[in-house]
Amino acid sequence: MRLNIFIRIFLIIASILLIVPNLAGASPASADSSISSWQIKWESEADRLAAPDQALKADGWQDIQASEPAVSKPEYAVSAWIRIKLPEIGMKQGVFFRSIYAQNITAFLGGEEVFRSERKYWFDLNRVLIPLENHDSGQELVLHLKSQTDRLGLGRGINISDYQDLLRSYAKFDLFDIILGSAFVFVAFVMLVCSVFFDRNQLKSWLALCFIILPIGGILIGYSPFLYTFYGEYGFLYQGMFDLSLYVFLPSLMMFFEQLFGSGYRGIVKHFRRFQIAYSIFGIIALTVNWASGYALQQYYFFVSVTCIGIIMLAQFILILIILVRQLWNRNIDSIILSIGLAVFAAVSVAELLTFYASSKTYDLSWWKWGLVAFVLSLIVLLGRRISYQHKLIITYSRDLEIYNSEMQRSEKMEIISQLAASVAHEVRNPLQVTRGLLQLLERRHDIASNTESYYKLAIDELDRASTIITDFLTFAKPELEQVDELDLADEFKHVEGIIVPLANLQGGHLEMSVPRSLRIIGNSSKLKQALINIIKNSIEALEGSGVVKIWAYEESEQVVIHIADSGAGMDERILERLGEPYFTNKTKGTGLGLMVTFRIIEVMQGTIKFKSQKGVGTEAMIRFPAARYVETNAKVSI
Repeated sequence: MRLNIFIRIFLIIASILLIVPNLAGASPASADSSISSWQIKWESEADRLAAPDQALKADGWQDIQASEPAVSKPEYAVSAWIRIKLPEIGMKQGVFFRSIYAQNITAFLGGEEVFRSERKYWFDLNRVLIPLENHDSGQELVLHLKSQTDRLGLGRGINISDYQDLLRSYAKFDLFDIILGSAFVFVAFVMLVCSVFFDRNQLKSWLALCFIILPIGGILIGYSPFLYTFYGEYGFLYQGMFDLSLYVFLPSLMMFFEQLFGSGYRGIVKHFRRFQIAYSIFGIIALTVNWASGYALQQYYFFVSVTCIGIIMLAQFILILIILVRQLWNRNIDSIILSIGLAVFAAVSVAELLTFYASSKTYDLSWWKWGLVAFVLSLIVLLGRRISYQHKLIITYSRDLEIYNSEMQRSEKMEIISQLAASVAHEVRNPLQVTRGLLQLLERRHDIASNTESYYKLAIDELDRASTIITDFLTFAKPELEQVDELDLADEFKHVEGIIVPLANLQGGHLEMSVPRSLRIIGNSSKLKQALINIIKNSIEALEGSGVVKIWAYEESEQVVIHIADSGAGMDERILERLGEPYFTNKTKGTGLGLMVTFRIIEVMQGTIKFKSQKGVGTEAMIRFPAARYVETNAKVSI
């Protein structure tokens, strides 16, 4: 299964690596020649020229080299004329302008208009392809550019080549941006559908990430020149998509960050997130008003959507970086992952911005989207870790709850048995003793036939057995330790050994005991012996013939640990889980009370007991008591 996943990921990455060179910023194929220089003439509002022939005859033309293009217009300029001397043109060739910065473009060749594009919105990057013929050789291609933005002119990359080759490059030049943006939108849509399966605690983080990925897709699509180039009549929709995506992205990012790391010092993250939501609502209202006015308020809206939003973004990332540094100081793994993604995004963005300004704003920003992908991947990894952690917590809580419920049921059962034993045992024990005494008198005073003597003996033995069961009941019901002392574990086991060894020899087994004299616990000697004898007796009986019962003890982590292991038949998990339950036993003549009493004695002495067993290998009991020197005086008294 994992191998299949890795193969799929590898195929996806390989496909992307094959697609990217062809889609993302591909250079025109088989470029025969390129334009190395041109001339530009700036126009103010007062001295605008109406026709290209007038512009060509006018003075004031400036030479521009393709290696150092100038697109920053003078303060007085509102438009510009550009003249390009065409070289020798072959059959069915064309000229491809990779970047023309203007809102309105009109191209003239031989005095005739060959291209026109007009935009009311403020997206000034254009890709233009113009077909050429042989008779265009040596002529001047004249462009009239007009824009309200701060850029106006030609950028790098003007190629003359086969028209069909240029057309293929022209058609897919910015297509990858659309594919990548659509992929983000699709992922966000799938996440929205999957959100119905999340509980309330996970839903907030999931939706926050969803509304980060969704607007990123909108930003990539809205920023790409592809749609403006081929479907420019809907440009206001693309620019609106970009602005709306930005208004959704910023507060969603802050909300996701708040879900991961909290509200910060004095709730600064929460307050900043609320401010961003308010500003985003204001920005959406400003966008709507600008649309309704036919872009008459574009300059004011530019201040709202570019200048102010840039300052807010800068403040947001500074705040995120400060909190991340604080989390990194605490070695928070989530902050490390997010810092890596943010660092990649910031490094790529800063490098591109420096390149952009160093190139006089002629560099096309393209690598920032990969930094954004790295940042989103870090967010996805963070959310995956958080969901996985919450899933582990749920499983842990479920297991703890199951154990707690089992302990509660066991405690309730023990309480019921304790109350029943305390109320009944004394009343039943007295008549049993009387009956036993009368049977002994009858056995002695009467001449009993040999065939009835065994009946008296059987009745007395059964009464003794019933008395033993009642004694166990009383021990379980009232396990208080009448006398509490500091016990030397070696002495206690020595007495137990004297009692239990004959039974072991009778069964065909033997004991191996290793208990150092330095081990001391707090408890009642007789009760401890009773518990140990019950466990060792069960181990001997489990041998079913020859075998060995090993007993060893040591001190560990302020506790005295006792191991009692046998080489008997062992038990399966089903039986092991039920050990200590009332009336549960796997012996043919057992009652289950002996081990139940043992559990209760160990519990009263502040100890624990656990069993592990394997079928055909044997069973091992592990008992832990607090070491005597670590038990406080008040704890000794309470026992």
